[in-house]
Amino acid sequence: MHRWSEVFIPTLREPPADAEVASHKLIVRSAYIRQLGAGIYSFLFLGNRSFNKIVAIVRDEMDKIAQEFYLPALHPREIWEASGRWTVMGDNLFRLKDRKGAELCLGMTEEEVMTEIARKELRSYKQLPQIWYQIQSKFRDEPRPRAGLLRVRQFMMKDSYSFDIDAAGLDVSYKKHYDAYCRIFDRCGLKYMVVEAHSGAMGGSQSHEFMVRTPAGEDLVVSCEGCKYAANLEKATSKLEPVAELAAEGDGQPLLVHTPGQKTIEDVARYLGVSPKNKIKTLAYMMEDKDPKTDKARLRAAVVLMRGDHQLNEAKLSSMLGGKASRPMQEDEIKGLFRSPAGFLGPIGIEWAKSMADGDRPILLVDAALEGRKNLISGANKEDYHLKNVTPGGNFHPTAYADLRSVTAGEACPSCGATLRIDPAVEIGHIFKLGYKYSESMGARVLDRNGKEVTPIMGSYGIGVERILTASIEQNNDNDGFWLPPQIAPFDVVVTPTNVKDDKIREVAEDVTRRLEAKGFDVLLDDRDERPGVKFKDADLVGIPFRVNVGKKVTEDSLEVIQRSTRQVATVSIGAIADHLSVLIPAR
Repeated sequence: MHRWSEVFIPTLREPPADAEVASHKLIVRSAYIRQLGAGIYSFLFLGNRSFNKIVAIVRDEMDKIAQEFYLPALHPREIWEASGRWTVMGDNLFRLKDRKGAELCLGMTEEEVMTEIARKELRSYKQLPQIWYQIQSKFRDEPRPRAGLLRVRQFMMKDSYSFDIDAAGLDVSYKKHYDAYCRIFDRCGLKYMVVEAHSGAMGGSQSHEFMVRTPAGEDLVVSCEGCKYAANLEKATSKLEPVAELAAEGDGQPLLVHTPGQKTIEDVARYLGVSPKNKIKTLAYMMEDKDPKTDKARLRAAVVLMRGDHQLNEAKLSSMLGGKASRPMQEDEIKGLFRSPAGFLGPIGIEWAKSMADGDRPILLVDAALEGRKNLISGANKEDYHLKNVTPGGNFHPTAYADLRSVTAGEACPSCGATLRIDPAVEIGHIFKLGYKYSESMGARVLDRNGKEVTPIMGSYGIGVERILTASIEQNNDNDGFWLPPQIAPFDVVVTPTNVKDDKIREVAEDVTRRLEAKGFDVLLDDRDERPGVKFKDADLVGIPFRVNVGKKVTEDSLEVIQRSTRQVATVSIGAIADHLSVLIPAR
């Protein structure tokens, strides 16, 4: 029997001074965690019980589709260099040396380790498919840890990896994870969305994030009020309203107009009496590239054209550039390409690359919102001048058209046309189709049915365990504390005798606790010699979904059952208490 008087639950009346979001304030006040250092936390008794319940759910569902491994947290530098990520991850990777000077890092994901096992052990298509997973601490040298457990330097992750002989096999492994994740988050009692996502530094093609809306979120999610469309802002699209085109002036050819001192989109539009929707915004970048003739590293111009009122989405641009790093052009680089100062840049008069593979010329990427438009206004590559009658595909030819803009709230859903909303959200899970990024670079090979050596195709799938707990607290709190779904709460029920000095009340409370435990409930008996108000306040704070008050009504064979989420109070006979709670708390 767990007695409050005997366990360590040092609740606090005030949140930590640096806590800004609800989950950070409450998870510390409720004695779930204590901070050891910036982004480093210890889980105390209640927090660890909840944490272990989440892990048990994750493990139970993953065991249905995969095999559990346990991998080292220390990784040799060599395997991260083989994948190309030793440099790419930069300062986010914790790096260290052993006593012999060998360089190592603390693992933040396990693609390299899992692929190394596959490289050494998998020989034939007969051994595929394989899905391997582990649940282990990961490490990330966050520059600014924040929001309690949301942005930390050590965290627990379930990460799994699939190896298949071909893309069709990867589709199956991916779907298994998608479905398993839905079951996990359903069992954890979360309200979540599945959104199309950008793969980022992980690489790969298809990617989905499992997101929970909350003001504490660091990501922005675009979702539809009319259908199930949802996507990360880095991936989202929308349906644009038609724009009235300007009438051609003169002979319809690009027309030079004097715009003295008018540099910004808004200034030029106002000066010429047009909408920014009829203007072209020119954004100039330099990207890291390799010279196709010498294979040496170099910088290459990459210019982006956007509709005047639209904003570039940096993640979409990164995808179009194949993940290659880029930066805004400097003044001398702008003048070298455009022969003009910034503020008057445009696409006409420059010979652009005909395709992304054309390595000899600068790249011109045009946002899809400009495709098919005509008679637009752009910079003239001449100080104090702009051009009218500019038509993409007519007066200049882009290297490629692409979706490069950020969606804004209120635009139309690309699926059903209803209004889109944008909300902050927390990522609790992410699945990727990695493709051949790691298996190719690290030399994993198997023989196919024809005896030919081929590269296995991979998937990567992660769940942040602490984030499930944090997201649940974000979704279920009020001014007095929070409540967790019974599946992940440290206890299902707290039994609260209002006066432990009253023999009858104390005996009934202990008897009720034993009855509930015998029925399989996790029960905490608050046997402290405290005023009822103190006990009720603590019970409201610490996330336990149900409270059973044992008070003076025991003389009438009655107890009070309070559901923390709704504050509803039910009067129940002592003998019926277990059956009553069995209806309210799902069987595990």
